[in-house]
Amino acid sequence: MAVVAAAGETVRQPSRALTTVVFDVGMVLLAWDPRHLYRQIFDDPVEMEWFLANVCTLEWNLAQDGGRSWPDAEAEVIAHFPAYTTQIRAFRSRWQEMVPGAIAGTVTILEKLAEARVPLYAITNFASDTFLESRARHPFFEHFHGIVVSGETGLLKPDAAIYHRLASDFGVDLESCVFIDDVDRNVAGAEAVGMHALLFTGPDQLAKDLVALGFPAV
Repeated sequence: MAVVAAAGETVRQPSRALTTVVFDVGMVLLAWDPRHLYRQIFDDPVEMEWFLANVCTLEWNLAQDGGRSWPDAEAEVIAHFPAYTTQIRAFRSRWQEMVPGAIAGTVTILEKLAEARVPLYAITNFASDTFLESRARHPFFEHFHGIVVSGETGLLKPDAAIYHRLASDFGVDLESCVFIDDVDRNVAGAEAVGMHALLFTGPDQLAKDLVALGFPAV
């Protein structure tokens, strides 16, 4: 189960000292919501929600995070919903409009950890091409010693293999890491391979939790 400390509670302590922080990216460091784009495309919010629930769904998008090409993804749903061809193609061609920006409080935590020379890594479910675009736009990525991107590896959280990829690619001892993610199943996947893990609910709580685990004040 993900570790979330409510107000006044103490974060569960690891069995050994933690030295390394591993971040998720989407909704931890970068805000993302297709509605930022599709509110501009659909006049009717009910139709927009139907489109996102039935056409360009989160599950459909996750397949691109796992390495499926955008042309293949578009062809799949256009075959079933040809009337929405323009809206479907906008998902990729206007993808950056879904990202209003970085989550400032978490970026501040990342920067303070970097200043304290804490080893920093990331494991993210992210399509390879949109990740490269995002990395070019946001300087905070420079703080990471290494990043495992699902779209580049063909591995998706919470598959144990993607966490082990961090260890094999960068020589990281997973038991020395705390992993931060906003999705319960991804946190559980990290715990299953021996990482300590925190469910991200916001920068303020994250800062408190990291200090409670022995990291420098952020």
